[in-house]
Amino acid sequence: MLVLWCPDWPAVAAAAVAGEPVGRPAAVFSANRVVACTAVARGYGVRRGMRRREAQSCCPDLAVFGEDDGRDARLFESVARAVEELAVGVAVVRPGIVAVPVDGAAGYFGGEHGLLERLVDEVSVAAGVESQVGVADGLFAATLAARRSTLVEPGGTAEFLAPLPIRELDQPEAGRTELVTLLKQLGLRTLGAFAALDESDVSARFGMEGVLAHRLARGRSERPPSRRRPPPELSLAKTFDPPIDRVDAAAFVAKGLGERFHAGLAAHGLACTRLGIYATTETGEQLGRVWRCAEPLTPLGVADRVRWQFEGWLKTKDRPDSGVVRLRLEPEETVEGRSLQLGLWQAGAAGVLRPSTEDEDLSGEHAGRALVRVQGLLGPESVFTAMLGGGRGPAERVRLVPWGDRREKPAQADASWAGRLPSPSPATVFARPVPAQVLDENGRVVEITARRRVTAAPFLVGYEGGEPREVIAWAGPWFAGVRAGAGHARSGTRMRLQVLLADGRDAEEAVLLRFEHHKNPMWTLEGKYD
Repeated sequence: MLVLWCPDWPAVAAAAVAGEPVGRPAAVFSANRVVACTAVARGYGVRRGMRRREAQSCCPDLAVFGEDDGRDARLFESVARAVEELAVGVAVVRPGIVAVPVDGAAGYFGGEHGLLERLVDEVSVAAGVESQVGVADGLFAATLAARRSTLVEPGGTAEFLAPLPIRELDQPEAGRTELVTLLKQLGLRTLGAFAALDESDVSARFGMEGVLAHRLARGRSERPPSRRRPPPELSLAKTFDPPIDRVDAAAFVAKGLGERFHAGLAAHGLACTRLGIYATTETGEQLGRVWRCAEPLTPLGVADRVRWQFEGWLKTKDRPDSGVVRLRLEPEETVEGRSLQLGLWQAGAAGVLRPSTEDEDLSGEHAGRALVRVQGLLGPESVFTAMLGGGRGPAERVRLVPWGDRREKPAQADASWAGRLPSPSPATVFARPVPAQVLDENGRVVEITARRRVTAAPFLVGYEGGEPREVIAWAGPWFAGVRAGAGHARSGTRMRLQVLLADGRDAEEAVLLRFEHHKNPMWTLEGKYD
């Protein structure tokens, strides 16, 4: 297998679309972290996984771009076409990587070295980008060879892989991060060390995922070659009237097609690992591209590749003269359907097994993709998730973490906080406290003394200009902290009170009140309970 790799493709594509000069450092961010950067940016110290602020502190002139799979696929179509001029059987693995069976083309150009040189030159001239080429047995090894511009002799793949770090197993879309982390913890630092283990031991300890990774580390294909030819009825074709000439229309169609295509394969116990996308335009022009996938495609994976391919067809200077009237999805290569099934148990933190469901995994994937998309539109600081930390009150305990950052629980989260508000916490916590009134049965304002006692039992409570309501029950007070700059305990003390109110409709409402006395006594509404 020959693999042609365009280094840092997401960053290169983003800079090209934005019209940035080649020499300016650029990086692509997802969830506020670097996912790709140019060689110039790396020269300034920018690395994958860096936070945006850290990357910009290393390189103030850094051009910042959001992740956009459609953009990457659209620009990569010119690279795929350039490779197609010299070889047949071209398959796009993902934007930035294209794979070709090497035997036929190598014979035509007088050997593998001649083919490699011609491919690099052709891509440079036709697409205007730099590329590296590698040859090895199997897609995984050939991809690693391309990253090192290496031609591995037949039968030498295992020897080539042996000294490489174990992290090479964690390729994009492979989803082996937890497995690789566990292997490192067990002291397996290289692919060779992992390959030296007995396959039965690997199967017993790591399951099917470990066996597939073990095959790759040994220089074998992830799955044995399948001699089964997909039945013709598994192809899916659809005719469009009016013709599709916009990417947004294609994206809408792709979702339904992806689900139908996947369901048809699943009914035969199969899953697709090499997808052919073929189209016919209104003027009879024939378009086609094959996408090769390391993992069996999900419905969402099929839809994504259809959308990406339409980006490449409809948004380039060589776009067809008319819209697409017919689209056909062809399963060029299939595997047994169990390769796609999610296990009853999946590895959690530190290798602990926990139950999992397909709905849980797919909903999590969909939610993650949606949040990353929002970040791409509005910026990395636009999406947050909440974590509980240390503190006494509900607002103090919540810490907002940008989506994609590590959600590490603070050490003081479970510490003992004197006066911490007991559970449950209010469902609604106001960003700005709402002025409130707390009166006793004689109409006097209730206060809290320096000894943290109420001057009288609360009888009426009003807020937001509404009529005071009768107190059914109350609890507290709880210490809420000392106001900064307070001169003495009473003037700076803050206290909390839980109150249950009647609302006159045979219903009740629970609220959280806060009292502060620095110059004048002041009650505010801090939250409401559902």
